Amino acid sequence: MDDLVTYHLIVGGRVQGVGYRDALRFEAVRLGVTGWVRNRIDGSVEAVVQGRRDALEALVQWARLGPPAARVSALQVRDAPEMLRHSYPGFERLPTA
Repeated sequence: MDDLVTYHLIVGGRVQGVGYRDALRFEAVRLGVTGWVRNRIDGSVEAVVQGRRDALEALVQWARLGPPAARVSALQVRDAPEMLRHSYPGFERLPTA
């Protein structure tokens, strides 16, 4: 797991109701990234993504734009806290939190 990096993302803007979560999940799987994505009550989208650094950087670049109907106005990217740095077997869409 030493070669894996884990990021915590918060995406703001028009990102709910536009297919952002499903599109992010599709892109993550395409890049070989694992983790999860969910809507947040405040209208943002939250994700924990894990993979090779180059794959995560490609996913972060994608996340800045999202799918065609999205309008991303903010993207926070940080190293995930220790409690979120465990192995993820796939990429899940979680319930709103």
